[in-house]
Amino acid sequence: MPEKKSERRKFLHTASYTVGAVGVGAVVWPLIDQMNPDASVKALASTEVDISSVEPGKSITVLWRGKPVFIKRRTPEEIAEARAVKMEDLKDPQKDEDRTKNPEWLVMVGVCTHLGCVPLNDKGDYNGWFCPCHGSHYDTSGRIRKGPAPTNMEVPKYEFVNNNIIKIG
Repeated sequence: MPEKKSERRKFLHTASYTVGAVGVGAVVWPLIDQMNPDASVKALASTEVDISSVEPGKSITVLWRGKPVFIKRRTPEEIAEARAVKMEDLKDPQKDEDRTKNPEWLVMVGVCTHLGCVPLNDKGDYNGWFCPCHGSHYDTSGRIRKGPAPTNMEVPKYEFVNNNIIKIG
């Protein structure tokens, strides 16, 4: 008889621990799950842009993660101008080839790297972008050429889904 009581006690302990563990899991899971990003944040993580209507030499601005992104369809002349720049002439040396996946298309976050202003397109001394707030001049590849900005405009992670769609993020 004592052996049966011992087995019954082991079973009751095991069952109690199991029920307790399931209960703790049921309480902890919602706390952990609420730390995941919600749908609105996930939606901002990437965006697809139709670029089929952008003519050579023109650009569009889209919003991604609350920031403007410049997408410019460059002309052969603008590409040649960007590639002809000597690296020693740049404050933040970066080849044009390293900033684009397709030379015809330049995709970059449209925020001045000095104080976060939004530069104006097709302005400035280098036919690229000009930040009127403090006078930063960027070239046709979005590289800083003159002014207080310390670095080139950022190129976000992007990919060509097809010939007409760019996915940013």
